[in-house]
Amino acid sequence: MENNTTQDETTGQRPVVAVLDIGKTFLKVSLATRDGRVFAARQAENRIVRDGDWRRHDLAAAEDFILSSLKEFGAEHRIEDVVACGHGSAGVLVGPQDLDRPEPRLPMLDYEQPVPEPVAASYLEATGDFFDRGSTVMHAATHQARQMLWVETAAPEAFAEAEYHLGVPQFWAWRLSGIAAGEISHLAAQSDLWNTREGRPSRIVRERGWTRLLPPIRPAFEALGPLRPALAERTGLLQSVRVRVGLHDSSANFYRYQAAGHRRMTVVSTGTWIVALSDHADLSALDPARGMTLNADVMGRPLGGALTMAGREFAAIAGDAVGQANASAAALERLVDRQTFALPSFGKGDGLFPGSAGRGRIEGREPETAEERMTLAVLTAALLASECLVLLQNQGSILLDGAFLKDPLFARIVAALNPEVETRYNPAADGVAAGAALLPSEGEPDRVVALDLRAPEPLLVEGLAAYCDRWRALAADLSTG
Repeated sequence: MENNTTQDETTGQRPVVAVLDIGKTFLKVSLATRDGRVFAARQAENRIVRDGDWRRHDLAAAEDFILSSLKEFGAEHRIEDVVACGHGSAGVLVGPQDLDRPEPRLPMLDYEQPVPEPVAASYLEATGDFFDRGSTVMHAATHQARQMLWVETAAPEAFAEAEYHLGVPQFWAWRLSGIAAGEISHLAAQSDLWNTREGRPSRIVRERGWTRLLPPIRPAFEALGPLRPALAERTGLLQSVRVRVGLHDSSANFYRYQAAGHRRMTVVSTGTWIVALSDHADLSALDPARGMTLNADVMGRPLGGALTMAGREFAAIAGDAVGQANASAAALERLVDRQTFALPSFGKGDGLFPGSAGRGRIEGREPETAEERMTLAVLTAALLASECLVLLQNQGSILLDGAFLKDPLFARIVAALNPEVETRYNPAADGVAAGAALLPSEGEPDRVVALDLRAPEPLLVEGLAAYCDRWRALAADLSTG
């Protein structure tokens, strides 16, 4: 596994928090202070391997990377807490014997692989409504309940012997502590295992007898227990290191702003996915056909959401221009003037426009240079982010963070498209780790949160608002045509 280490300060022997950030594409182990300042990180590929008819995550290789990172960091820093966070589309069935295996008996499935047609059909019959899933029925094996149905169908004997189903963060908490737990923010991340509005297991879980597989639900910030003795010895960490329950990655990022006192906001996180979460959305207005979701924050309170795989859209539009050129205001002016549009969706999912999967295209004159392709990609990402805000009927402040902020034009375009509210951005690209690192200090009255938000200068380009309206209309026509 390739890994990279970054470090910009040391903390001596002050207690620090180790955060395991389990993404679809990458694994990251970060160190942060208790006020949410991330100062070191190691990253590696989150490998997918073929296992018969399944594509599964290579959990043994991931564990080697995680433990080696903890050992390296622990040699120089006093790690007192470990918190895992991760995306919402993966989980794994485990039994007590799996703690002694390098890899669980049953797979943690890659959610982008197609589900066999009989399983997909059975799932559609068994799943409940929007509030059971927290979203529309998404593509491939996205929902954890659909993955469980596939595993139950393909390996019924092993399924029957499983003790718990654990989402990504709680799997790693279990591997480190030996204690199984469930957690609301991860269950509410479109798993189709938990009805957040009703506060109980979903229909498919109840009717298929899967309730036995859901471990007790505990708060994300709760300490499950100390590090298992064998792992303390392997990493050189103190066995007294507290392993926290952990949470959904986007909810961790949202928590960072909540912990800093922000309210009435929509946080737009960017990367492989654009995930917009709002604490003031009208839940009755959530439209599952438009990529809208029902999530939960760390305390289990509902959050309205909208999501789309904008990172894949960006890559498809920019192509080989990535790394060759930067976006520019001048190129954006040319694209707007020529009415060149990138219409979603280039990927396998519909995203924000129902029926658009795989139908993405360039409308109008093709970009002529690498600079124009990069600019069109950034512009489209900003349009998708703004569309999420429109769908959520945002009336509060807009808080931007994540990978797309590497290009300064992104925040400036979003600010220009939403002039009626305040837009701010977080220049730090580690919001998930920072939010997770704040969990151990939850409830402490004197907690201080390190947060540096900045206001982008709106990009004033003649015709941009009209271009946005035209893009929205063309995208809607393409998706339904």
